Amino acid sequence: MKRPTQMRQPTQLEIQPILEALNTGNLELAESTAKKMLKQFPNAFVIHNLYGNALAGQNKFKDAVTAFRKALTIDPSVAELHFNVGILLTNLNRTEEAISSYKKAVNLKPSLTDAQYNLGTALQAQGKFEQAATSYQKAVELEPGFFEALVNWGVVLQEQSKLAEAIEIYERALTIQQDAKVYFNMGTALKNEGRLGDAVESYNNALELKPDYAEVYSNMGEVLRDQGRYEESVALYKKALECDATLPVANYSLAVYLYDSGDLEGALEHFQKSQFADWQERSLYCLYKTSRFDEFKQGLDALKAKNHNSPFLATLTGHYAENFGTENNYNFCPNPMDFVFHTEIPELKGESSLREQLLKDIRDAHVEEKMQGRLVNGVQSSGNLFKRSEESFRQLGELVKQAIQRYKNNFADENCIYVKDFPKDFEFASSWFVKMEQGGHLNSHIHEEGWVSGALYLSLPTDKKHEHEGSIEVSTHGDDYPQKHDNFPAKAIAPTVGDIVMFPSCLFHRTIPFTSDEERICVAFDLKPM
Repeated sequence: MKRPTQMRQPTQLEIQPILEALNTGNLELAESTAKKMLKQFPNAFVIHNLYGNALAGQNKFKDAVTAFRKALTIDPSVAELHFNVGILLTNLNRTEEAISSYKKAVNLKPSLTDAQYNLGTALQAQGKFEQAATSYQKAVELEPGFFEALVNWGVVLQEQSKLAEAIEIYERALTIQQDAKVYFNMGTALKNEGRLGDAVESYNNALELKPDYAEVYSNMGEVLRDQGRYEESVALYKKALECDATLPVANYSLAVYLYDSGDLEGALEHFQKSQFADWQERSLYCLYKTSRFDEFKQGLDALKAKNHNSPFLATLTGHYAENFGTENNYNFCPNPMDFVFHTEIPELKGESSLREQLLKDIRDAHVEEKMQGRLVNGVQSSGNLFKRSEESFRQLGELVKQAIQRYKNNFADENCIYVKDFPKDFEFASSWFVKMEQGGHLNSHIHEEGWVSGALYLSLPTDKKHEHEGSIEVSTHGDDYPQKHDNFPAKAIAPTVGDIVMFPSCLFHRTIPFTSDEERICVAFDLKPM
């Protein structure tokens, strides 16, 4: 029997011309020489590899992938080559394939730090934040001083609402390298934790490193606004615009301040400059509140024609139609009063240990007050309560998600956009607690950025002079909108402890003042599509 013929592999001397061409940067020569040699040595791993390097160096990424994959059919055990394929696929925006290649690399060689890092960035790009965090963590374990891996690890933790963990990672990164972007990220995490003073300090550290960092000035302005330092916040918005006059978020934030302070003409100017978020709806609001009804109606009709799912636009459309006795032809939520849902969270009823823990955590949590003009004799928390580390708040967030699902199921057969486009993922845009004392109340308002809003009740006054003291009232009118008549419907709901009330964010609502010296504590939230 004949022995199988062994294909001869090229010698070092034979591949030397390719190596010399690569080393001198003559990539075209390296490519052509390798391509020629592959005719003689079609199964030579080393030549396919060198050919791939020559192609990659010329940004011929697709051809380089083919070359490297041919090499891997000959020897699939080379982790570094899987890694190189992953890089090329990333450059080709073939992220799913890149992830597969990076995984092969780290499975073959778990100590390949850059492959762990690149796998993290690819997973992060796909929104797979938990998996990305694991990859970044492994990269940092392999190389504790890997600054970029630490920073990205912090970012994906922040995306998962693991704010305390993200802050800790950012602090580790800053011991390695002082970086303005990291201080900026940490500032936003601290703000969402309700640690406003610490957020300001972090933003100031960012500005020491980068004095023209427009986004920092804008974000710090928001923090100072929440602290009630309004003049300072305006100065920071303006400073942001000095650094970047086109910065959308700074124009928008300044407009919101002017909007809230009653300077609707100034607000209109900056909303239009911003072209950010719901700027069109807010511009219409400015026109409506200043009784420029013709301009308002023209803009309203134009926006309705191209935007079918805006809660804020639903408020404006509904109020105008009811105010002027015209048809409401905007099918977002034509009858928002019909979508008020009053139910309970059983886990908060009776002798509830969870409710007691929530009340304790509300008292003890390091959360600063958010100043706002509509709240009388009360305190509102800053940050996003359901994203904090306390287990009671996270557990409450999960129970609220279950209540929202019941809410959604209850109206599942309704034929309007509010129901048909209801958010599929229950991520809270905001959540906070409100503590009120005697005479406490919240003036009528909507939640402009929400889809569905709600409040659950942990403590309520029991000594009432009338049934609805401390109740929530919903209506199709409020916030001093122009009013041609008094026939806007309103409904008061008297919750008990452990109850939850949910409603479209486009619906006006307020708290009816109470006279007893008892405390009223509720947790409110907004849900919106993410």
